[in-house]
Amino acid sequence: MKKLKSYYMQFRHHQKTERRRWIFPLAIASIVFLFLLFLTTLTSYDGSPILSFSRSYSVLGSKFVESKLQPISVSTLPPPPRFAYLISGSTGDGNMLKRTLMSLYHPRNKYVVHLDRESSAEERLDLSEFVKNHTVFAKFGNVKMIAKANLITYRGPTMVANTLHAAAILLKEGGDWDWFINLSASDYPLVTQDDLLHTFSFLPRNLNFIDHTSNIGWKEFQRAKPIIVDPGLYMTKKADVFWITQRRSVPTAFKLFTGSAWMVLSRSFIDYTIWGWDNLPRTVLMYYSNFISSPEGYFHTVICNAQEFRNTTVNGDLHFISWDNPPKQHPHFLNLADMQKMIDSNAPFARKFHRNDPVHDKIDSDLLSRGPGMLTPGGWCIGSRENGSDPCSAIGDISVLRPGPGAKRLDTLISSLLSKENFRPKQCK
Repeated sequence: MKKLKSYYMQFRHHQKTERRRWIFPLAIASIVFLFLLFLTTLTSYDGSPILSFSRSYSVLGSKFVESKLQPISVSTLPPPPRFAYLISGSTGDGNMLKRTLMSLYHPRNKYVVHLDRESSAEERLDLSEFVKNHTVFAKFGNVKMIAKANLITYRGPTMVANTLHAAAILLKEGGDWDWFINLSASDYPLVTQDDLLHTFSFLPRNLNFIDHTSNIGWKEFQRAKPIIVDPGLYMTKKADVFWITQRRSVPTAFKLFTGSAWMVLSRSFIDYTIWGWDNLPRTVLMYYSNFISSPEGYFHTVICNAQEFRNTTVNGDLHFISWDNPPKQHPHFLNLADMQKMIDSNAPFARKFHRNDPVHDKIDSDLLSRGPGMLTPGGWCIGSRENGSDPCSAIGDISVLRPGPGAKRLDTLISSLLSKENFRPKQCK
């Protein structure tokens, strides 16, 4: 975590230099801090602190010691970020979308849930009622379900259109978030949101985590040159893409990139893709509207051809995926036998899972401390855990984070991705 702090401190250095000149405000802040520190000695009815400033973890040897958290001065703590999630699914994924949403929930974040138009009216209504009637979701109003569902075609550009649709909704509903994360009902978190928010607190907010390369190899002949039509753009019933006999040349106006369809994108880049003030996002979108598996190329091509953003990329999708042998087109379904591999990857997310596989229960109990049918607990949950009670039934300060062992694993991964060997040398090459 020292490395992440150093990235953040460098980013804020010039601001801190100016602040040293203001002695009187600093004195006032110190008085306020002492008062708030006094409040942290007060406890709620269940013995938990009413306020907590600690968002760090301490390590004793190789063992994580959550009970020995050391408070950090308020003046050195960066504010926690906010994530904006798109969680999407298709027919039969309604219950899995509920589970994934509850495992990812935090009051600071914003969520858009999308269930493919192919799903039944009953399944869509059930999911809508769940979102509407959940006590915590209703309190914070930060979960939205796309009412007018899109028809998503496997391998077609309708998935890109759906992602842009969700991003536009998240901007319209209030753009006070820092990163956009797209996930499906086949994804599942391996760390808590407190772990993720804590680690990302120390990162510059303009970073984009996107697995990408310009070495498209066999994809040039099988994806770039063929022309396909996505029936999801024109029809009301789902069907596979169909192919046009004519082929096309590789574009010369921009360079093609490819990579993972799962990414963590900055608010500033999402703004750019929606507004497209230099027209590049729209030009690239028109090209990818006839491109097979366009979610694995559209955002990658835009960001690496945009001068403003090409140096903000971190080459990684923050996922653990167990691929087949080359050409890595079909990920294996993960199960209990993959549990240790998932942990050792240090990734915050994993895919692909069968619906309600036993490994979900294992992740809930061992990594998320999440009870059946409950939200993943965090520092904002101040209720009792006795007799299987839901700690998130009582809500405290939503800015309080209590990172666990997942934050240490994630710190290791991020530090590696931002190292001299991996960060600049692997940007948009």
